[in-house]
Amino acid sequence: MNIWRISFKNIKSKPLYTLLSVFILSLSITLLLGIQQLKSSFEFQMENNLGGVDMVIGAKGSPLQLVLSSILHIDNPTGNIPYKEALKIGKNPMIKTAVPISYGDNYRGFRIVGTSPEFLTLYKAELATGKSVEKSLEVILGHQVAEQLQLKLGDTFLSSHGLVENDVDIHDDEFIVVGILKPTQKVIDRLIVSNLESIWDVHDHEDHDEEEGKHHDHDKEGEHEHKHEEDHVHDDDKEVTSLLISFRSPRAMLTLPRRINKKTNMQAALPKYELDKLYEYTGVGFTTITWIAYLILIISGMTIFLSLYKMVKERAFDLALLRTYGASNFQLIKMVAYEGFSIVGLAFIVGFLFTKLGLYLMFQFQGNSLQQSLIQELPLQQALKIIGLVFAMIIISILLAIYPIIKMNISKILSHEK
Repeated sequence: MNIWRISFKNIKSKPLYTLLSVFILSLSITLLLGIQQLKSSFEFQMENNLGGVDMVIGAKGSPLQLVLSSILHIDNPTGNIPYKEALKIGKNPMIKTAVPISYGDNYRGFRIVGTSPEFLTLYKAELATGKSVEKSLEVILGHQVAEQLQLKLGDTFLSSHGLVENDVDIHDDEFIVVGILKPTQKVIDRLIVSNLESIWDVHDHEDHDEEEGKHHDHDKEGEHEHKHEEDHVHDDDKEVTSLLISFRSPRAMLTLPRRINKKTNMQAALPKYELDKLYEYTGVGFTTITWIAYLILIISGMTIFLSLYKMVKERAFDLALLRTYGASNFQLIKMVAYEGFSIVGLAFIVGFLFTKLGLYLMFQFQGNSLQQSLIQELPLQQALKIIGLVFAMIIISILLAIYPIIKMNISKILSHEK
């Protein structure tokens, strides 16, 4: 007697119940997997991408925006700060390292960051091939950038103005790839790293082109003097987007941020504090959606139980006949169990696909800045926990549904049907 074949025919005989059970259960699994994956990704980004940065200094504005833009590179900067002022702060004896970063351009959605060589050490990034940046317009590619854009050593490209990919505002200066980093599973994997001079040169040339257009009618000598004066002023007025600070001692965290916020036209933000605060806000949403998923899981368990129980009650005569033909109670219970586990297995496949598709579409609509490797794979422990919970629910549903089989009175059922 092929119990599996009988179970499969039972499932086919009630397609509406089966589809409803699979849909509700897969919805619950999708929410549970999706929210846990988002939660794990958020925690990973917070812990893994701080890179030893204790404080970020940037233009006045939202401290959270400053942290998101300078640490995770998923927001717009609050503005620029004078490079000279940043250097002065970096000389403070309480500061161990001060790494300036400057950005505002991208190539096909990946940010180009001008910085100092210490930037790579923040993320313990190492070269897989090539060499370090030595002069202006040389770049090192993060692992994901090189992989996704299929760039190699010696390739050149033109950057676009802004942080969003566009074909309208493209700079004339060509960047050349001189190095490619090993994968780090950190934000630097999706960055294009250059030196500060590269960012300044690209924008200085643009400024000079505008000035030449405005003063096209001036005589050559006057224009030359004006350009020389403009260059000199600009040299004294370099700007960076932010400064990434590591402290020598935790005591600096108590005094330095407050002093910078009060006595300068810049702002200091503590990444760990800001990201913890963000996590508290988003944690409420995570918890709410998780409880909704659990509620749907309970409803799906009830639906599966009703479906199996209805099958047992409606097919009591058939089940009794199977018993008279030699089938044991255990075989009938297996038939019900096969149905339940088939529904769960199908729901897991659908739920997993929905999770992957849903997260992909969500980050696709958000743009490349969020799409690039922000999502991490769900830890195996979390996935096993969800799988165990769903299987525990289906086992309870099966145990409740098989009660009529255990209490079955074969002679009474057959005589009643006759």
